[in-house]
Amino acid sequence: MIKSKSKSESRLLMMMVVAILAGGTAGYFWGDAMQSIAWVGELFLTTLKMLIVPLIAASVITGVAGLGDVRHLGRMGGLSVAYYGCTTFIAVSIGLIMANLWQPGVGAGLGDAAAPTHQLHDVGMSELILSLVHPNIIEAAATMKLLPIIVFCIVFAAALTTLGETGKPVIRFFEGVNEAIMTMVGWIMFFAPIGVFALIASKLGQNGGGEAFLAQIQSLLVYVLTVISGLLTHAFLLCTALFIITRRSVLDYLKHMGTALMTAFSTASSSATLPLTMEGVKNAGVNDRARRFVLPLGATINMDGTALYEAVAVLFIAQAYGIDLSFTQQILVLITATMAAIGAAGIPEAGLVTMVIVLEAVGLPLEGIGLLLAVDWFLDRCRTTVNVLGDSMGAAIVDHLDHKVK
Repeated sequence: MIKSKSKSESRLLMMMVVAILAGGTAGYFWGDAMQSIAWVGELFLTTLKMLIVPLIAASVITGVAGLGDVRHLGRMGGLSVAYYGCTTFIAVSIGLIMANLWQPGVGAGLGDAAAPTHQLHDVGMSELILSLVHPNIIEAAATMKLLPIIVFCIVFAAALTTLGETGKPVIRFFEGVNEAIMTMVGWIMFFAPIGVFALIASKLGQNGGGEAFLAQIQSLLVYVLTVISGLLTHAFLLCTALFIITRRSVLDYLKHMGTALMTAFSTASSSATLPLTMEGVKNAGVNDRARRFVLPLGATINMDGTALYEAVAVLFIAQAYGIDLSFTQQILVLITATMAAIGAAGIPEAGLVTMVIVLEAVGLPLEGIGLLLAVDWFLDRCRTTVNVLGDSMGAAIVDHLDHKVK
């Protein structure tokens, strides 16, 4: 059974790689014509998104209830938040270091970059705390506000564990829902290679085909390389942490996560990838209690790649406008980007929206975002992949530490 699942996982991963390469080739050569199949990719993405709310509700409730004694929640919850806080802080630090070393904005032409259309809004500590709850949990689900849903499910599951026999039927119900949703994920993955092909090809077509994309890349080459080098550095640190803390084989763990990482790159959505991340972590042998609690939480608050990207992007904009940010201002970027990344929704290009918060914090012109729009869709996929990698590594690390401190 395990061998069969492993073979199926390997075949799907190979098909995903082929789909990405084929989609890139089709988008490069046929460009605009590939927009006609954009609806196929949208169907795949929408189908995955359809499962997010029920999956989060079922997995968090069964994960917390599986802890038994609710006092255990404090330990696992504390470990999860500590892990995500540390990795996000490190990611922003790497972004700032890379941007200062590479100086990607120096000499960059401002051209006729389009001004951003995102509305500016202040976000303070009080608003971040208030975002944890919502007066209407149904509306929160409908509008994909995941943090209030997770908080509600944690408290609801904690209450169930105190009800004894009365709460057991409810827990068993959500266990059944969780298994049903994961079965649906397996069915959807038969469609995944086709959906991935359509997403990549249509996106390239939307941006003018391969030649237009390469021209855009060349004009922002140093910026793109700065972001990618930072993401690769952070990914290396995550893999190193996994090996040092858990003594797991990194290559073996990544093999199980291959499908989820490919999906993250193709969809640019960590939330849409959540069902596949949970399946991959399960196949890697991570305890059910850890994966059901840590991963949904991570898909909402752990945005390492996004935080790193925002740090590089803000310094790029400052350098492009000839504005020299002081050490204190860069520390402010560090703190603000960390907080903004926690609030970033797991949806495509959410980083552009939260970047407004960071730019305002240091007084940089918001129009600078227009400089980045040409290549942001591509970098969005790269940073989302790192987001998902951080989530998956976190599940294994928290699981190991939770057992170690028992």
